[in-house]
Amino acid sequence: MKVTCLQMNMRLGCTEENFVHIEQLIHAAVKEKPDVLVLPETWNTGFFPKEDLAGLSCQDGSEVRGRIGSLARQYGVNIVAGSVSNLRDGKVFNTAMIFNREGVCVAEYDKTHLFTPMGEQRCYTAGDHLCSFTLDGIKCGIAICYDIRFPELTRSLALQGMSVLFVVSQWPKERITQLHTLLAARAIENQAYVVSCNSCGTAGQTVYGGRSTVIDPVGRILALAGGSEDVISAVCNMQILTDIRSNIPVFHDRRAELY
Repeated sequence: MKVTCLQMNMRLGCTEENFVHIEQLIHAAVKEKPDVLVLPETWNTGFFPKEDLAGLSCQDGSEVRGRIGSLARQYGVNIVAGSVSNLRDGKVFNTAMIFNREGVCVAEYDKTHLFTPMGEQRCYTAGDHLCSFTLDGIKCGIAICYDIRFPELTRSLALQGMSVLFVVSQWPKERITQLHTLLAARAIENQAYVVSCNSCGTAGQTVYGGRSTVIDPVGRILALAGGSEDVISAVCNMQILTDIRSNIPVFHDRRAELY
């Protein structure tokens, strides 16, 4: 599975401009024939305009389905469409949407852990379930930004058979080392590939760190972006994953009855 992360510099609150920009990035990235394209967190609005967030949000994901889903179908590529600010039933969610090669939305996930230090819980509603899905026959999971600090989430997905974890984020530059440490830990402890697509640039007072990455199940970095807008790719090899799990059988050896 060849994965490609589109590390995007978005403009806070400029939804149409952001849509056009992400479409341009997709048009360029498909030339390298990836199996999966990955977008960052809340790429439609940025993270996050506190005035008129509901008005700027997608309406039940309709615009993402129409525009990003059609590109998935046009190019025959899977798209983990990051997350978007998404108005549903009168509430705004931080929603990830996943499209298969036919442009069908095969999964949606609302961010479950909202970042209280920035007041995300005052503007968004938390999700109430985790999300696993299958792309090209490979079991995948997704986490959004702050979610990655909670190992229970990724372990739950791993116990459902996850081989690849997609992490989409708007992670600030000042804590980027923490992000990479967490990503490597989640990869190693769950023996899974971790594909992380972060944003970059400045929104309000926050500088986002970029440095999107792909990490293999033993913690090796397969691809790493810089701090500005960038596109990176790597291959997630399922035979290597099988060999790693056979050599160090942590899921067989775990003592679930003790914890």
